[in-house]
Amino acid sequence: MHVRPSPLQNRVAPDGTLHAIAARGTLMGNRGGRLHDRASGRLGRARWTSRRWIACLLCFNDRQRSVMGSGYTELFFLDEATALTAGHRPCFECRRADARAFQAAWQKAGGLDRPPGADVMDRALHAERAASAKVSLPVTALGKIPESYPDGTFFRANGGFFAKRIGGLVSWGFDGYRPAPDLDAAMPVEVLTPATVIAVLSAGYPLGWHESAD
Repeated sequence: MHVRPSPLQNRVAPDGTLHAIAARGTLMGNRGGRLHDRASGRLGRARWTSRRWIACLLCFNDRQRSVMGSGYTELFFLDEATALTAGHRPCFECRRADARAFQAAWQKAGGLDRPPGADVMDRALHAERAASAKVSLPVTALGKIPESYPDGTFFRANGGFFAKRIGGLVSWGFDGYRPAPDLDAAMPVEVLTPATVIAVLSAGYPLGWHESAD
């Protein structure tokens, strides 16, 4: 009898945590190196090896990889909206046009004289990935999200993840988005998207969504 292997713990939730889910997602990424044991494919205690957290294409230049093999740990995201909220940025190799657009929006948001380099962006995002940086924004109720938050901003409330989409909210899942359920307008929420990413989205970065968000 054929036994289906257990899913690998490499699916990324909006809060950056890693889960063993069968659904693959539409983007791949990494956090600088290998987080798993090569023999077992299981994760160790570390959740990154460097500040360079990137989000990549699933396919690029016909390259073939053995997932959870000898190289870095491959991580998978539902879409770019999820990846950015988790603290990843577009890869400059396989997603060069997106990376340049992200740079340009970052420059515009910060009023900079020139586009920031990868190291500058990685240091800023790494500082904001701490949990303490994700709970300080002044949102008090899902029923009254300020218009200052752009589409693509993620929130956590009542044990679930929600994203602002076309002015409203959608409920996030590993396999896609669904209409958000009715929620108590006084329910406190946690803003998950790093402040710098919110600024980049507000500056016009063309965010990529999973098809179910439409």
